[in-house]
Amino acid sequence: MSSIFGKVFQVSTFGESHGKALGVIIDGCPANIPLCHGLIQKQVNRRRPGQSGITSPRNEPDKIICLSGEENYRTLGSPLTFMVMNKDQKPEEYKKNNHIFRNSHADFTTYQKYGIMASSGGGRSSAREAVARTIAGSVAHQMLSHFLPAIRILAFVSRVGPIVAATNELVADEQLQPDQIDAHPTRCPDQAVQTAMLEYIEELMTRGDTIGGEITCVIRGLPPGLGEPVFDKLNSDLAKAMMSIPAARYFHQGNGYESTYHQGSENNDPLSVETNTGNIIYTTNKAGGIEGGISTGAPIFFQVGFKPPSSIQHQQSSVTKQGIPSTYSLKGRYDPCVLPRAAPIVESMACLVLADHYLRQKIQSWIPFKESRS
Repeated sequence: MSSIFGKVFQVSTFGESHGKALGVIIDGCPANIPLCHGLIQKQVNRRRPGQSGITSPRNEPDKIICLSGEENYRTLGSPLTFMVMNKDQKPEEYKKNNHIFRNSHADFTTYQKYGIMASSGGGRSSAREAVARTIAGSVAHQMLSHFLPAIRILAFVSRVGPIVAATNELVADEQLQPDQIDAHPTRCPDQAVQTAMLEYIEELMTRGDTIGGEITCVIRGLPPGLGEPVFDKLNSDLAKAMMSIPAARYFHQGNGYESTYHQGSENNDPLSVETNTGNIIYTTNKAGGIEGGISTGAPIFFQVGFKPPSSIQHQQSSVTKQGIPSTYSLKGRYDPCVLPRAAPIVESMACLVLADHYLRQKIQSWIPFKESRS
């Protein structure tokens, strides 16, 4: 079972949703990078359950523990190891139905692949595994910020079911701040639709149902030149990273799906020379900051679609592990909508991809990046 991501900045996650602990080993982080545990904990808290009335009520403090790889809050260059303990796991809630394959979960496919599966929760397929990714993503973000102080990576909820935010305006807003995203339980910074989104989720909760939607991520301050031109394109690796998040269903960059309706004369991004600096820039950014798999220096933006959570409180038909038709209902602790908690995971996975490609480019680049060391 592969649980490793990245080539130079490499992470390996471990643990199950109802096991004793979850964690991550980070290998390849450069030495002497300042590391703030408070920033890591803050990002983990944004992902944790029980943070609002529209998230799972599972009460996990998710207090991070660092086991190796740093001294006096600076990285040593050796593997960093972090973990969190599971404090509120309740495997007994799954005993009633653990002989039945839950619809649209990973139960059937995992059992077919391994001949065994975790008896409670989703095991490694559970969204709880993402706490380890979030820790690693925060470390990656702090490394990137050390070398690229202008970098900004923000993800926000841009659609819940049929309710759509003013995404283009939010992507173009250079002043958008993390506090604006976190100010509302939906993590949508568009005040015009926040209430409608919240009420829609709450109404579905009363019916024991769930809903999906879309998250938009914007990356600013990244230099041109990151990414590879063939298999390891920056957008290819971002797509792989996003599609590895539980419940993710699609990824599109820039104008994405819309661009397939356009003619080339409508879709091209013209190049120009900036008057004040003499820098070559794109005057439009329909491509979303990546051309030929390599960053252009313009803001990168993309969308990730998430399905409705599969754990619904309805009576459902399925089959047992012995192939006998059966029915079941779920009464545990579930998210009616994964989007608010998925936004920091999208940020974290973006950070992991960027950190890996940044270090890879440092190894092979003939043009030094403009950097600032503290």
